[in-house]
Amino acid sequence: MIVRPRSRCSTRLLAHLSRVGAILVLLLLLSACSRSVNLQAGLSDGDANEIVLVLNRKGISVEKQKNKEGVTLIVKEDDLSRATETMNEAGLPRRSLSNLGEVFKKQGMISTPMEERIRYIHGLSEELESTLQQFDHVISARVHVVLPERIAPGEPIQPSSAAVFVKYRPPMDEDMVMPRIRKLVASSIPGLSGEEGRAKVTVVMMPGEVPTAGIEWTTLGPFVVAVSSVRALGFTLLGLGLLILLAGGWLLVLNVQRNPKLMLMIARLSMRKAKAGDPSESAPAAATAAPAANKPAQAKS
Repeated sequence: MIVRPRSRCSTRLLAHLSRVGAILVLLLLLSACSRSVNLQAGLSDGDANEIVLVLNRKGISVEKQKNKEGVTLIVKEDDLSRATETMNEAGLPRRSLSNLGEVFKKQGMISTPMEERIRYIHGLSEELESTLQQFDHVISARVHVVLPERIAPGEPIQPSSAAVFVKYRPPMDEDMVMPRIRKLVASSIPGLSGEEGRAKVTVVMMPGEVPTAGIEWTTLGPFVVAVSSVRALGFTLLGLGLLILLAGGWLLVLNVQRNPKLMLMIARLSMRKAKAGDPSESAPAAATAAPAANKPAQAKS
């Protein structure tokens, strides 16, 4: 009278716990799966590999797909904002720069002196930017060149000058790098050679964010976790699975105990298996059958 209500209550509680555990597992699996979106398209192999390297250091999984337009990078929708922020911090993708040959490619038969001058200044600036980006820790660089020009007849010629902007990734010794940048730019622009020319080159250095210590990431099933957390997550998932199995087994045992017909059926099956597998019971039966078979033979004789 008293035990049965308790068993019913415990059965309902275990059933509820097993359902909750199954729902939690499904939610974890669904949270690990996310829709994929395009991060960047039309990239070169070098730019794509550089972006993949930076994002992987931040634990962001990236998929590469090649097509006619270039390389397309695909990430999970949940990682899109973090991937975009990481790329902006690293100055990626780098701005494509044209060389002097591409800039001075004529589109028509005749070019005006103004067009030739603009192409020359633009090409010279991009050549210097490309060279400055070869410096270690440099994220991006911009160079603005002013060549000698007479503004109006009778006016003095405006001297050459240059302005340089460099964004770099710490650590970098600005006091050591700035004179080298100023000398490089002054030696590359007509009218800026010598000490007087270097004084007309303005260099602005802008540090980016200080890089943090990288975290090694790995994959555990559908989850991307830090290497140091793999064991903890594995034990957690294993414990949750064992709890669900134990709850299901306990529910099965309680249901069998509450069903007499099912218990009787299981008992009969176990008895049949025991009889079929016990040779001691089959031997006496064979011994009693042998004398019974010999009696008719003796009567005939």
